[in-house]
Amino acid sequence: MKKMEIIIKPEKLEDLKGILEDCKANGIMISNIMGYGNQKGYKQMYRGTEYTVNLLPKVKVETVVCEEISEKIVERVVEEINTGNYGDGKIFIYDVQDAVRIRTGERGEDAL
Repeated sequence: MKKMEIIIKPEKLEDLKGILEDCKANGIMISNIMGYGNQKGYKQMYRGTEYTVNLLPKVKVETVVCEEISEKIVERVVEEINTGNYGDGKIFIYDVQDAVRIRTGERGEDAL
């Protein structure tokens, strides 16, 4: 099993949800976050004063899936979410040792 953390621009959330649904990812958790990477933010003029905005709004989507599905998700996200600009996001993939469904006691992939 793999835990995937996918960080994207907020406007791409619906596209990502469609990809995850198509790939049969059972559950997702969504968090609004702020951050920056290579783009280092942007400059903005407000009432004649220049401000540097270096924390940009992002969305972090987390899900746990089996290994075969994780590669399919990575391929689709890179293909469909990519705009070619800085700030498109990142995908972090972690190994999950075990999962337990509390209601039934099922373990492993059955718990997903």
